[in-house]
Amino acid sequence: MRIRIVDAFTDRPFSGNPAGVLLLGPDGFPEDDWLRNVALEVNHAETAFAHPLPEGGEADWALRWFTPASEVAMCGHATLATAHVLRTTGTHTGPVRFATHSGVLHATPQEDGTLTLDFPTAPLTPVGVPDGVAEALGAEPLTAFDTGPNTGDLLIEVADEKTVRGLAPDLGALARYSERGIIATARSTDPARGYDFVSRCFFPNIGIDEDPVTGSAHTALAPYWSERLGRPDLTGLQASARSGLVRTGLRGDRTLLTGSAVTVIEGELLV
Repeated sequence: MRIRIVDAFTDRPFSGNPAGVLLLGPDGFPEDDWLRNVALEVNHAETAFAHPLPEGGEADWALRWFTPASEVAMCGHATLATAHVLRTTGTHTGPVRFATHSGVLHATPQEDGTLTLDFPTAPLTPVGVPDGVAEALGAEPLTAFDTGPNTGDLLIEVADEKTVRGLAPDLGALARYSERGIIATARSTDPARGYDFVSRCFFPNIGIDEDPVTGSAHTALAPYWSERLGRPDLTGLQASARSGLVRTGLRGDRTLLTGSAVTVIEGELLV
Protein backbone atom coordinates (compact mmCIF):
# COMPACT_ATOMS: atom_id res chain seq x y z
CA MET A 1 0.00 0.00 0.00
CA ARG A 2 1.41 3.38 -1.03
CA ILE A 3 1.80 6.04 1.64
CA ARG A 4 2.64 9.65 0.97
CA ILE A 5 3.68 12.66 3.01
CA VAL A 6 2.28 15.89 1.60
CA ASP A 7 3.07 19.44 2.72
CA ALA A 8 -0.23 21.33 2.59
CA PHE A 9 -0.99 25.05 2.32
CA THR A 10 2.38 25.69 0.69
CA ASP A 11 4.07 25.32 -2.69
CA ARG A 12 7.49 24.74 -1.10
CA PRO A 13 8.73 21.48 0.41
CA PHE A 14 9.47 21.52 4.15
CA SER A 15 6.95 24.26 4.87
CA GLY A 16 3.19 24.31 5.40
CA ASN A 17 1.62 21.44 7.33
CA PRO A 18 2.71 17.85 6.59
CA ALA A 19 0.08 15.11 6.46
CA GLY A 20 0.21 11.41 5.79
CA VAL A 21 -2.15 10.19 3.06
CA LEU A 22 -3.22 6.59 2.42
CA LEU A 23 -5.62 5.69 -0.39
CA LEU A 24 -7.32 2.44 0.58
CA GLY A 25 -9.23 -0.09 -1.50
CA PRO A 26 -13.02 -0.10 -1.96
CA ASP A 27 -13.66 -2.52 0.92
CA GLY A 28 -13.75 0.26 3.51
CA PHE A 29 -11.70 1.28 6.51
CA PRO A 30 -9.65 -1.21 8.53
CA GLU A 31 -10.13 -1.39 12.30
CA ASP A 32 -9.62 1.84 14.22
CA ASP A 33 -6.64 0.44 16.12
CA TRP A 34 -4.81 -0.10 12.82
CA LEU A 35 -5.62 3.42 11.66
CA ARG A 36 -4.39 4.89 14.95
CA ASN A 37 -1.20 2.85 14.83
CA VAL A 38 -0.42 3.99 11.29
CA ALA A 39 -1.01 7.61 12.31
CA LEU A 40 1.30 7.11 15.28
CA GLU A 41 3.95 5.59 13.00
CA VAL A 42 3.67 8.51 10.55
CA ASN A 43 3.79 10.85 13.57
CA HIS A 44 2.60 14.00 11.85
CA ALA A 45 -0.23 16.19 13.10
CA GLU A 46 -2.75 14.22 11.03
CA THR A 47 -2.84 11.25 8.70
CA ALA A 48 -5.73 10.92 6.25
CA PHE A 49 -7.29 7.62 5.20
CA ALA A 50 -9.63 7.53 2.19
CA HIS A 51 -11.44 4.84 0.24
CA PRO A 52 -13.59 5.09 -2.90
CA LEU A 53 -17.38 4.91 -2.67
CA PRO A 54 -19.81 3.43 -5.21
CA GLU A 55 -20.78 5.72 -8.06
CA GLY A 56 -24.06 7.61 -7.87
CA GLY A 57 -23.94 8.53 -4.18
CA GLU A 58 -23.58 11.90 -2.49
CA ALA A 59 -19.80 11.49 -2.17
CA ASP A 60 -16.93 10.01 -4.17
CA TRP A 61 -14.59 9.03 -1.32
CA ALA A 62 -14.94 8.35 2.39
CA LEU A 63 -12.35 10.22 4.45
CA ARG A 64 -11.17 10.01 8.06
CA TRP A 65 -8.35 11.77 9.90
CA PHE A 66 -6.23 10.59 12.82
CA THR A 67 -3.61 12.32 14.93
CA PRO A 68 -1.01 10.13 16.66
CA ALA A 69 -3.36 10.18 19.67
CA SER A 70 -6.95 10.13 18.38
CA GLU A 71 -9.42 10.56 15.53
CA VAL A 72 -10.54 14.13 14.79
CA ALA A 73 -13.87 15.38 13.42
CA MET A 74 -12.42 17.79 10.88
CA CYS A 75 -9.03 18.47 9.33
CA GLY A 76 -8.42 20.98 6.56
CA HIS A 77 -4.79 20.41 5.66
CA ALA A 78 -5.08 16.61 5.45
CA THR A 79 -8.18 17.01 3.25
CA LEU A 80 -6.20 19.30 0.96
CA ALA A 81 -3.36 16.76 0.98
CA THR A 82 -5.74 13.92 0.06
CA ALA A 83 -7.27 15.89 -2.82
CA HIS A 84 -3.74 16.70 -4.00
CA VAL A 85 -2.77 13.00 -4.02
CA LEU A 86 -5.95 12.04 -5.87
CA ARG A 87 -5.24 14.66 -8.52
CA THR A 88 -1.49 14.16 -8.95
CA THR A 89 -1.77 10.37 -9.17
CA GLY A 90 -4.58 10.61 -11.73
CA THR A 91 -6.91 8.71 -9.40
CA HIS A 92 -9.51 11.50 -9.35
CA THR A 93 -8.64 14.63 -11.30
CA GLY A 94 -11.83 16.69 -11.11
CA PRO A 95 -13.84 18.06 -8.19
CA VAL A 96 -14.10 15.49 -5.42
CA ARG A 97 -16.66 14.99 -2.65
CA PHE A 98 -15.54 13.48 0.64
CA ALA A 99 -17.94 11.79 3.07
CA THR A 100 -16.67 12.64 6.57
CA HIS A 101 -17.85 12.84 10.18
CA SER A 102 -18.43 16.56 9.51
CA GLY A 103 -20.64 15.98 6.46
CA VAL A 104 -19.78 16.02 2.77
CA LEU A 105 -16.75 18.21 2.04
CA HIS A 106 -15.85 19.37 -1.46
CA ALA A 107 -12.41 19.93 -2.99
CA THR A 108 -12.12 21.65 -6.37
CA PRO A 109 -8.92 21.99 -8.43
CA GLN A 110 -8.17 25.48 -9.76
CA GLU A 111 -6.44 26.49 -13.00
CA ASP A 112 -3.45 27.87 -11.08
CA GLY A 113 -2.77 24.46 -9.52
CA THR A 114 -4.27 25.26 -6.13
CA LEU A 115 -7.19 23.42 -4.54
CA THR A 116 -10.27 24.96 -2.94
CA LEU A 117 -11.99 23.22 -0.03
CA ASP A 118 -15.64 23.91 0.83
CA PHE A 119 -16.11 23.53 4.59
CA PRO A 120 -18.89 24.47 7.02
CA THR A 121 -18.34 27.88 8.59
CA ALA A 122 -17.66 27.62 12.31
CA PRO A 123 -20.46 29.07 14.47
CA LEU A 124 -18.72 31.69 16.61
CA THR A 125 -20.12 32.35 20.08
CA PRO A 126 -18.63 35.17 22.20
CA VAL A 127 -17.59 34.02 25.65
CA GLY A 128 -16.00 35.71 28.60
CA VAL A 129 -12.24 35.43 28.77
CA PRO A 130 -11.67 32.50 31.15
CA ASP A 131 -9.75 33.13 34.35
CA GLY A 132 -6.09 32.25 33.94
CA VAL A 133 -6.06 32.04 30.15
CA ALA A 134 -3.93 35.19 29.81
CA GLU A 135 -1.26 33.65 32.02
CA ALA A 136 -1.43 30.30 30.18
CA LEU A 137 -1.24 31.94 26.75
CA GLY A 138 1.32 34.54 27.74
CA ALA A 139 -0.71 37.46 26.35
CA GLU A 140 -3.78 39.46 27.28
CA PRO A 141 -6.85 38.47 25.22
CA LEU A 142 -8.91 41.23 23.63
CA THR A 143 -11.83 38.91 22.78
CA ALA A 144 -12.67 35.22 23.15
CA PHE A 145 -15.03 33.10 21.02
CA ASP A 146 -16.09 29.46 21.13
CA THR A 147 -15.79 27.96 17.63
CA GLY A 148 -18.42 25.23 17.93
CA PRO A 149 -18.38 21.42 17.93
CA ASN A 150 -16.61 20.70 14.63
CA THR A 151 -13.38 22.33 15.78
CA GLY A 152 -13.80 22.71 19.54
CA ASP A 153 -11.43 25.64 19.92
CA LEU A 154 -11.26 28.90 21.83
CA LEU A 155 -10.44 31.72 19.39
CA ILE A 156 -8.61 34.60 21.06
CA GLU A 157 -7.62 37.92 19.51
CA VAL A 158 -4.51 39.52 20.97
CA ALA A 159 -3.02 42.98 20.60
CA ASP A 160 -0.99 42.69 17.40
CA GLU A 161 0.99 40.51 15.01
CA LYS A 162 4.16 40.81 17.08
CA THR A 163 2.33 39.38 20.09
CA VAL A 164 1.08 36.39 18.07
CA ARG A 165 4.55 35.66 16.72
CA GLY A 166 6.12 35.88 20.18
CA LEU A 167 3.73 33.57 22.05
CA ALA A 168 5.33 30.87 24.21
CA PRO A 169 2.32 29.41 26.04
CA ASP A 170 2.15 27.04 28.98
CA LEU A 171 0.62 24.15 27.04
CA GLY A 172 -0.31 22.14 30.11
CA ALA A 173 -2.27 25.05 31.51
CA LEU A 174 -3.74 25.93 28.12
CA ALA A 175 -5.29 22.48 27.72
CA ARG A 176 -8.07 23.13 30.21
CA TYR A 177 -9.78 25.91 28.26
CA SER A 178 -11.29 24.11 25.25
CA GLU A 179 -11.92 20.70 23.72
CA ARG A 180 -9.14 20.88 21.12
CA GLY A 181 -7.08 23.98 21.81
CA ILE A 182 -6.49 27.69 21.31
CA ILE A 183 -6.42 29.80 18.15
CA ALA A 184 -4.51 33.05 18.78
CA THR A 185 -4.89 35.74 16.14
CA ALA A 186 -4.31 39.41 15.29
CA ARG A 187 -4.55 41.76 12.33
CA SER A 188 -1.65 41.89 9.92
CA THR A 189 0.77 44.69 10.71
CA ASP A 190 1.23 45.30 6.98
CA PRO A 191 -1.42 43.81 4.62
CA ALA A 192 0.78 44.81 1.67
CA ARG A 193 2.91 41.77 2.57
CA GLY A 194 0.14 39.55 1.23
CA TYR A 195 -1.92 38.54 4.25
CA ASP A 196 -4.71 40.19 6.22
CA PHE A 197 -4.41 38.42 9.57
CA VAL A 198 -2.04 36.11 11.40
CA SER A 199 -2.68 33.17 13.68
CA ARG A 200 -1.07 30.38 15.64
CA CYS A 201 -2.83 27.22 16.83
CA PHE A 202 -2.03 25.24 19.98
CA PHE A 203 -3.81 21.87 20.36
CA PRO A 204 -2.42 20.09 23.43
CA ASN A 205 -5.63 18.12 23.96
CA ILE A 206 -5.09 16.10 20.77
CA GLY A 207 -1.35 15.70 21.20
CA ILE A 208 -0.26 18.64 19.01
CA ASP A 209 1.69 21.35 20.81
CA GLU A 210 1.50 23.71 17.83
CA ASP A 211 -0.11 22.90 14.49
CA PRO A 212 1.90 24.33 11.58
CA VAL A 213 -1.04 25.36 9.34
CA THR A 214 -4.64 24.58 10.27
CA GLY A 215 -7.34 24.62 7.62
CA SER A 216 -10.17 23.92 10.05
CA ALA A 217 -9.16 26.87 12.24
CA HIS A 218 -9.68 29.14 9.24
CA THR A 219 -13.37 28.20 9.17
CA ALA A 220 -13.50 30.29 12.36
CA LEU A 221 -10.87 32.87 11.43
CA ALA A 222 -12.62 33.66 8.13
CA PRO A 223 -15.93 34.83 9.63
CA TYR A 224 -14.17 36.50 12.54
CA TRP A 225 -11.94 38.67 10.36
CA SER A 226 -14.43 39.14 7.52
CA GLU A 227 -16.77 40.89 9.93
CA ARG A 228 -14.01 43.11 11.29
CA LEU A 229 -12.30 43.91 7.99
CA GLY A 230 -15.47 44.22 5.93
CA ARG A 231 -14.46 41.79 3.17
CA PRO A 232 -15.53 38.20 2.42
CA ASP A 233 -12.23 37.18 0.78
CA LEU A 234 -9.07 37.31 2.87
CA THR A 235 -5.66 35.68 3.23
CA GLY A 236 -4.37 34.35 6.52
CA LEU A 237 -0.78 33.62 7.48
CA GLN A 238 -0.30 30.95 10.12
CA ALA A 239 2.91 32.11 11.77
CA SER A 240 4.32 28.79 12.96
CA ALA A 241 7.95 27.83 12.38
CA ARG A 242 6.96 26.16 9.06
CA SER A 243 4.30 28.78 8.21
CA GLY A 244 1.74 28.73 5.43
CA LEU A 245 -0.90 30.81 3.66
CA VAL A 246 -4.62 30.06 3.51
CA ARG A 247 -6.90 32.05 1.21
CA THR A 248 -10.39 32.21 2.70
CA GLY A 249 -13.74 33.05 1.16
CA LEU A 250 -16.80 33.46 3.36
CA ARG A 251 -19.96 32.22 1.63
CA GLY A 252 -22.66 32.32 4.30
CA ASP A 253 -22.63 29.06 6.21
CA ARG A 254 -19.73 27.77 4.08
CA THR A 255 -16.08 28.80 4.05
CA LEU A 256 -13.80 28.29 1.05
CA LEU A 257 -10.18 27.47 1.88
CA THR A 258 -7.70 27.66 -0.99
CA GLY A 259 -4.07 26.58 -0.97
CA SER A 260 -1.31 24.62 -2.62
CA ALA A 261 0.27 21.30 -1.71
CA VAL A 262 3.42 19.37 -2.60
CA THR A 263 4.26 15.68 -2.15
CA VAL A 264 7.61 15.26 -0.41
CA ILE A 265 7.77 11.52 0.40
CA GLU A 266 6.27 8.44 -1.22
CA GLY A 267 6.82 4.91 0.02
CA GLU A 268 5.34 1.49 0.75
CA LEU A 269 3.45 0.55 3.90
CA LEU A 270 4.31 -3.08 4.59
CA VAL A 271 1.72 -3.98 7.25
